[in-house]
Amino acid sequence: MEPFKAPQKNKYGLLLGNCLGMLLLTFLLVGGAFYGLRLYTHHGEEIKMPNLHGKSFEVAKQTLKEMGLTAEVVDTGFVRTLPPNVILSQSILPGASIKSGRVVMLTINAAHAIAIALPDVVDNCSRREAEARLKALGFKLTPPKLIVGDRDWVYGIEVNGKNAITGQRISVDIPITLVVGNGSGTEEYNGNDSLDYFLNGPQEETDESVIDEGIE
Repeated sequence: MEPFKAPQKNKYGLLLGNCLGMLLLTFLLVGGAFYGLRLYTHHGEEIKMPNLHGKSFEVAKQTLKEMGLTAEVVDTGFVRTLPPNVILSQSILPGASIKSGRVVMLTINAAHAIAIALPDVVDNCSRREAEARLKALGFKLTPPKLIVGDRDWVYGIEVNGKNAITGQRISVDIPITLVVGNGSGTEEYNGNDSLDYFLNGPQEETDESVIDEGIE
């Protein structure tokens, strides 16, 4: 008796079923990976950054949390006309389009006058931007000191007539002066030099004989 042989069409049907199953599994794996990547990177998702200036930290924190953002206080300033603990500035400008999951760094108002670290504005921004950043932190500004250089470019900061550096802590009760270019040249500012040097040139050297007579 000859052994039983399965119909040929059943073999082809089984092979076709296996191929379709593998294709379906591959499609599901690729689709799942793509969907997961979209979720992880928030692909196509845009959030408009709100204006937090003047809001209390708790309100700002809750607002950002509801939008999928995280609030982090990184600095303090002091503005007498504003209540303590309100937002003075934010790292992401209002109206900017961002993705959820971002950390928004905030500067809040202190309860009383404090010494605040000077921000990085020297040789880094224009007079207008520097004034905005310094005023947001509560600093008082005198009229700028003009030197030979690019117009309105910030070359230095002076406090009580002395050169101040980025990161130096200055009381907000002490007025500060921006040293900015007057648009008539590109001379490099040196905090140890005076305005007379830039306008009138170096002073004449003192006669050594006069110094010797004074010593004798």
